[in-house]
Amino acid sequence: QVQLVESGGGLVQPGESLRLSCAASGFIFTHYAMSWYRQAPGKERELVATVTSAGGGMNYADSVKGRFTVSRDNVKSTVYLQMNNLKPEDTAVYYCKSHFRGTWGRGTQVTVSS
Repeated sequence: QVQLVESGGGLVQPGESLRLSCAASGFIFTHYAMSWYRQAPGKERELVATVTSAGGGMNYADSVKGRFTVSRDNVKSTVYLQMNNLKPEDTAVYYCKSHFRGTWGRGTQVTVSS
């Protein structure tokens, strides 16, 4: 059974940092790229970042470039999203997605507010 479990969300103030984790199981993790998406209230889900299967290639949405970093640990079958200098507009539910069958996690809430 393919499973993605996100963690690490929470409530932070503007300018602070969070690190999200997504633990994967049920497929050969090292074979597939992984992505992070987010969905704010009333908005469509948007792609935030993608990391290639070996971890050597990353790309980002323009809105997070220079602030967010995506990485992966292929031994732990986990993908991370380091989020620095958070802004109120980063408030959303963050989802992990595997490029294996397009599987989604259930999401973790990130709220940035003073």
